[in-house]
Amino acid sequence: MPPLCFAYYCSGHGYGHATRVSAFVCHLLNLPSTERPTVYITSSAPKHVFSDSIALGALYRYAEIDPVIVQPLAYRVDRQKSVDVLKSFISRKNTILETERRWLNEIGAHAVLSDAAFMGCLSANASGIPSVLITNFTFDSVYSYLATPLLQVDLEASSQPDHLTLATPKDNLTALVPDIPVPSAEIDPLVAHIYEGYRCADLLFLLPGCIPIPSFPIYPSLPAPSWVNPYTNSFHSDIIESLSRLPPPCALHPSIPLQPSSLYPRRGNPTRSVVAAPLLVRPPSTTYSPYTPEGRARLLSTIGVPSELHDPTRTKVLIVSFGGQVFRAPSRPSSRSQSRSNTPSPSPTVPSSPPSFCVGSLPTPQPLKPYPAAPPPPTTLIPPRLATPSHIWIPGAPPAHKRGPSAFSVPDLATIPPTPDALKTAFNITPPSLLDEADPFDPQLLPDESWIAIVCGASKDKWSEDDKATGLPDGFYVAPRDVYMPDLTAVGDALLGKLGYGTVSECVDACTPFVYVSRPLFIEEHGLRLLLDREGVGIELSRQSYEAGDWAVAVEEAYVRGREAKETKRANAQAGIGMDDKRKEGLNMARKVVAWTHDWWTVKVAN
Repeated sequence: MPPLCFAYYCSGHGYGHATRVSAFVCHLLNLPSTERPTVYITSSAPKHVFSDSIALGALYRYAEIDPVIVQPLAYRVDRQKSVDVLKSFISRKNTILETERRWLNEIGAHAVLSDAAFMGCLSANASGIPSVLITNFTFDSVYSYLATPLLQVDLEASSQPDHLTLATPKDNLTALVPDIPVPSAEIDPLVAHIYEGYRCADLLFLLPGCIPIPSFPIYPSLPAPSWVNPYTNSFHSDIIESLSRLPPPCALHPSIPLQPSSLYPRRGNPTRSVVAAPLLVRPPSTTYSPYTPEGRARLLSTIGVPSELHDPTRTKVLIVSFGGQVFRAPSRPSSRSQSRSNTPSPSPTVPSSPPSFCVGSLPTPQPLKPYPAAPPPPTTLIPPRLATPSHIWIPGAPPAHKRGPSAFSVPDLATIPPTPDALKTAFNITPPSLLDEADPFDPQLLPDESWIAIVCGASKDKWSEDDKATGLPDGFYVAPRDVYMPDLTAVGDALLGKLGYGTVSECVDACTPFVYVSRPLFIEEHGLRLLLDREGVGIELSRQSYEAGDWAVAVEEAYVRGREAKETKRANAQAGIGMDDKRKEGLNMARKVVAWTHDWWTVKVAN
């Protein structure tokens, strides 16, 4: 038969999907010519995000093929606006499906690969071809979790999982963006549309850091809030046990029959199966490896770090990777003050009895005629899409950057991220000083003088004009926006950021301890925490401590816990030990996908 043609559908919700899709497409296109497929990438993420795979021959097509979760902050979710976006998308689902079905037929696709975009699986089924889901979570679970009674303000209030509650006083952001659980009667019929799309997938490659994929194993089923213990904000023990066993310990849902097609008159579904996938992660550079003294010095020099701070035995590096945040100066002059508050935060009250959940199957999707078109959100607060053909918009992240020669100068920067500019503009907010003059302590950003920090994704047009005169805090540097994050993560002794697959996978691969600020309404986090516990180091920093610039204790704890593994990784990398493992694992997975698709077509034609 002719070379295979894959249509790879990639969710536009964040860079994590795009970076791992590009990484896997590189593996597919690095197969020998006799196995190498043609690969089309379809996504609302912009073309430049897939530059590595496009350079090898991948073909890019822009299309809005999935709804989005609306985030007014990098670690906050607007539940109701997310539901409105989902309603609007579902109202257009049939039109989108017909467009995708025709396109798949036009390119002669042999199979669809999908990273969490349910429309890809649905479109493959409508076209009469198989589909492969490659992910660690699916969005039916994410949207279902918008019904959880746990409030974001409570989950952010403490990094201690045994101090949770279902109701506490609202903070300022909650007053601006109400955090009201979505009623099950409203969200479940919408989730059913997403779930049925994923049910059309025939093969699941389950990535590390996974959560339950309810469209494959019969158990656990939706709704997603039933998976989480509200008192500990962690998966129930039986859920964790089910995730540790592959193939799943229970039966899988049966295949959804492929739809008739004039192009493919004979039909046959492969037996559904679940396969454990390796960690899909971008590799560090090989020409100038960040693990060598030369590569490290080269990278740090491009950031403006002086040569006397390049020695890893004398200088430790914290990578701050949130993107686009505004830093403000603390009310005290020193960012390295050793004075700290020993006053514990009051613990929220635990409710007298846990909420009840009904675990079961979702209703059959019905046409959404009763739903009116969702009103467009205020453009000053929430952009209507996460992406355009040239720009991916991530709440809290900088605008897209096009690679090219440019002069780089370190701008003025202060120290603490306040309310994002979008909220300030929409609600005419004048941010108060985060530290009152009467506060008995200064924020301690870095543990001591041996540390420096490199801030990623700083956006000049988002910095506070009022604080520019204060300049950079001691030991802080700003990375160019086109810095290659796997290299920077490899150089880091710790990384501070939000919990997402892309950052977690690169930290695990580089043995870099991760200090994370939780995104409590993203149920994907539970799987990523388990991955960090098993294969890395993860320390949670509360949102309040992050915004107050009180990072030092968590950074030092992460460094101490991960120091031995980091030193071993650097030594092995300099000796070339283990540096080819991820490439070999990725190529092996690519061969499996190609062989599975070839076998399906061979058997089908033979019938």
